[in-house]
Amino acid sequence: MKITVRYFASIREALGTGSEALETGAQTLGELRTELLKRSPAHAEALASGRAVRMALNQTMADDRLPLSEGAEVAFFPPVTGG
Repeated sequence: MKITVRYFASIREALGTGSEALETGAQTLGELRTELLKRSPAHAEALASGRAVRMALNQTMADDRLPLSEGAEVAFFPPVTGG
């Protein structure tokens, strides 16, 4: 399925991009995060499972169990972001 992934604050800085369109086989947010860890060393570090990373699905705070759907917008950001 096709989704849009957005990155904010320090995650955006670490990855060098604010968003990307992806084709994914992930069924949940947790599976997507695991899939993204394999994209590059920068992704592996910025989104590591031991790091505090918040997620949103279609602009609503979400946890890693929520299912993805075609055209979804997923956002990753640190727990504290600035203006």
